[in-house]
Amino acid sequence: MSTDETLEEAVEVLQQLGLKEYEAKCFVGLSRLSSGTAKQLSEVTDVPRTRVYDAVRLLEAQGLVEVQHSSPQRFRAVPLEEATETLRDQYEARVDRLANALEQADPVDPEGEDPVQEVWSMSGTDAIANRSNQLISDATEEVVLVLGDDSLLTEQLIDSLNELGPGVDLLIGAVTESLEARIHDAVPKATTFLSGLDWLRSGEGSDENLAIGRLLLVDRSTILVSTIVPNTQEEQAVFGGGFRNGLVVISRRLLAQGLLPTRDPHPE
Repeated sequence: MSTDETLEEAVEVLQQLGLKEYEAKCFVGLSRLSSGTAKQLSEVTDVPRTRVYDAVRLLEAQGLVEVQHSSPQRFRAVPLEEATETLRDQYEARVDRLANALEQADPVDPEGEDPVQEVWSMSGTDAIANRSNQLISDATEEVVLVLGDDSLLTEQLIDSLNELGPGVDLLIGAVTESLEARIHDAVPKATTFLSGLDWLRSGEGSDENLAIGRLLLVDRSTILVSTIVPNTQEEQAVFGGGFRNGLVVISRRLLAQGLLPTRDPHPE
């Protein structure tokens, strides 16, 4: 990645974190200078000189820039470690405010409607991982998980699995011996197995340009199934709940492939 591309990415990320365009450009510019005047900063960033003062004033108010009141004034960015910590605190504060506001909002669901068993879809590896970790954390009886890709065995997933109480049965399958060995070492209390689902992986020359990412069954009632597009690594998932949900019933049979009969997750 070239320097220009790196700088553009930094400006873009800062904007996503809440800074305006000129503020982001000025902060990135100052991070490259030990200190600078408005004229120097304007030349480095292509931000109009008259707008530099406004941008720096706002950055100073956020604790990201320091000002030397000389003639002319000089500016410098706070150390990178301090800046990232400040931005992280601001971002987390906004997320907390959002969560509190949404939790306090009154529901508007019509009264008297009976709940129905449904299947829902979602996209994005981060979102799917968060949902998987939440389902695992909510388990009270049993978690059966099959991973179809090494990249999905993240530290967050390992922590969620290891934090399960002693009363929760934990069975984890993998599509390769190497992945099973990683799981065995990372989650020692789990019963691991080599999945018999060879179709979890998309073979070379396959017409179906998809591979199963994860299969998760929690308490024999909630299922999450994700697929990964090999070329883009985009992950999509469907999930559903309820003992009579057809998706759950089918998945219970599929997950049993590769398990010892005594550990079959659907004794009936």
